[in-house]
Amino acid sequence: MVIPHQLRGSVRHFVNRSQEVARLSALVADDGTEPHASRVAVITGTAGVGKTSLALHWAHTIREHFTGGELYANLRGYAADPPTPPEVVLGRFLEDLGISAAQVPVTRERRETLFRSLTAHRRMLIFLDNAADSAQVRPLLPGTAQSLVLVTSRDDLTSLVAQQDAVRVRVATLPTPDAVALLRAATAEDRPDDQGSDLSELALMCGGLPLALRIAAERAAGWPTVPLGELIDELRDETARWSVLTADPEDEAEEGADAMRSVFEWSYQALPSGAARLFRLLGLHPGNEFGLPVVACLAGREPSRVRPLLEALVRAHLLQRRPGGRYEFHDLMKAYAGERVRREENKEERSAVLARCVAWYLHTADAAQRAIAPYDRWVLDDHVPAPTGTLAFEDYESAFQWYKAESANLVTCTRAAADAGFPGMAWRLAVVLRAIYMHHNAFDDWGTTAGIAVDAARASGEEAGQAEALENLGKVAFQALRLEEAEECHQAALAIRRRIGDRHSTAVSVNALGLIGLRRRRLDEAAAHFTEAVEIFQQLGDRRWTALMCSNLAETLCELGHGEQAAPLIEQALSDFRELGDHSGEGNALWLLSWARREAGDPDAAASAIADALTLAAEEDNQLWQGHWLAESARVELARGNPEAALGSFQESADVQQRLGDAAREAVALDGAGQACQGLGRVDEAAELHHRAIATFRDVDAHWRLANALAHLGDALDALGEDERAQAAWEEARRLVGAFDDPQATALARRVAARLNSSDGL
Repeated sequence: MVIPHQLRGSVRHFVNRSQEVARLSALVADDGTEPHASRVAVITGTAGVGKTSLALHWAHTIREHFTGGELYANLRGYAADPPTPPEVVLGRFLEDLGISAAQVPVTRERRETLFRSLTAHRRMLIFLDNAADSAQVRPLLPGTAQSLVLVTSRDDLTSLVAQQDAVRVRVATLPTPDAVALLRAATAEDRPDDQGSDLSELALMCGGLPLALRIAAERAAGWPTVPLGELIDELRDETARWSVLTADPEDEAEEGADAMRSVFEWSYQALPSGAARLFRLLGLHPGNEFGLPVVACLAGREPSRVRPLLEALVRAHLLQRRPGGRYEFHDLMKAYAGERVRREENKEERSAVLARCVAWYLHTADAAQRAIAPYDRWVLDDHVPAPTGTLAFEDYESAFQWYKAESANLVTCTRAAADAGFPGMAWRLAVVLRAIYMHHNAFDDWGTTAGIAVDAARASGEEAGQAEALENLGKVAFQALRLEEAEECHQAALAIRRRIGDRHSTAVSVNALGLIGLRRRRLDEAAAHFTEAVEIFQQLGDRRWTALMCSNLAETLCELGHGEQAAPLIEQALSDFRELGDHSGEGNALWLLSWARREAGDPDAAASAIADALTLAAEEDNQLWQGHWLAESARVELARGNPEAALGSFQESADVQQRLGDAAREAVALDGAGQACQGLGRVDEAAELHHRAIATFRDVDAHWRLANALAHLGDALDALGEDERAQAAWEEARRLVGAFDDPQATALARRVAARLNSSDGL
């Protein structure tokens, strides 16, 4: 079991807050009074008042109570970019709890369910920092009181308090004695002789805000020989200048903001010129967190020369150091840096800096896709020259770790490029990311960037780019089962590609339309599309794409019941995939070969093929493959007359699919398990399994699967002597199957009609 430990380090020189700590600690003492209700603590207060510092300080004192580990997420409720959606946070938490990225469920509901399942029997501390509102937090709550959720927000989160019985702790500005204590603790080593009256005045000028106090303390400690009174005079000048801009001098929040801004300005003005310029240029970075390589590119300097400047900003408390060689802005500081760069750098320079930054992300993402998904990558053209310092990756793991660290920035960078007038870079970045998103089921970020790319490509005037962006959006829609939208996108992309004469991309679009036909069970339509795509790729001499198209065509033939016709196509594709070293294609071909041999009446040959596929899944440690292929192995055992073995494989498949959060495939396995139970004479169990599968098939609008499961349920109910319920199940199956006109549907319709006729005759 993976046990994450994600708490950030506690702050130094933490002072008082004893009443707030006592209220929070009562939650730990109240362990399990309501075992089925989440324990939630909400720390609220204005910006810079020390909510996160209090939360971290307290969390470190109680972490030993939570043996299941700690999860942390910055929800970015008050950053310049939109708050992080809860489904994105859930996806990251699931990965942190041991679910591979490729196996994270697509829908938010399934992510919530899986998250609650994984945390149900763990004692975990879950820290949600900077929440925008209650709606952002609620999906992230575990289902039991074993875990504790700690939330910080500028919002009062009234709904969370009212509906989840969260304990709210309001954090006020520090009273003057505590503020002075913080200043004295932070400056004692460098300025032990400062007078209490001067410290009190400095504390008042900082508005009792810990963030401002820490920055002021660092400024004072950095000038130990300058009397504190002189430094206070400088700050007073800044305060007077900012007070002219105050909209409402009686507004306490506005006063706090002015105090904060004055301290920011005071500290900024004391920076060496190089550090000051880097600080304001960082205001152009699309995100709040970043690593040294992109900062060096943004600044146009060598990393060795940029690192000391970053450390100077950390010492001045204008940046925070994060693990993995990364740095982060407080959202207030990021806004201030943006303000400074707009004042001090002209528009042309700002544009050039942002363009370098976006180009760095574009080319580094291209290097990542080549390492992560070499067979599915999009070939980046030379429209955007690669800037100095672009990263390269030696292997999958290093590329994936970079992607994980930068995933939020990649989305904001795509949006920033489009908004700043770089549409060509925006759509290219989105399309480069497609292969990574596809391989790791990152549907949230994929959908966001794909939507941006369509508008950006249109703005760029590049027809090939418009087609790529439409294909990208079509693939997202297909994965989300928005099939009409997917078809519209792929048809539009196909029209462009035929017009400009891009035959390779034309075949890609034709294949996409074939997949939609296959999903809708328009099998003749799908077969026609795949046949056209095969012919084009054969003419182009593209061996891998030809093998993929042959596999898709073979799957369609299997759905039509033409296993013997499919087998030669699959065997050729299998040979090609093996020579190309494409394990995903190889495993898929083995699964198809098993299906084809089973349909053709040769279950022993089928068993050999699916055993090879499962061996490959085990070698690759790929649960997605294992769960899918176990169901085929079970069908083979049914065909061989081994319902006991089939039941075991179906149950194992269902367990894997449940862990992965794939409801539809779990239902397929449950329905199969019901068939195996019928073969064993365990009809009561069979009926229950079919009922469970039917409920899921209704939820996901899987009409063909639903028709089959209803027919199976009718058989089980008939065996139980429940004639009326059996007839109702068969009648619904007959209505559903009437929407399909392929041979397998015709056979099912005849079988159901025969059962109904037989039942009527009794």
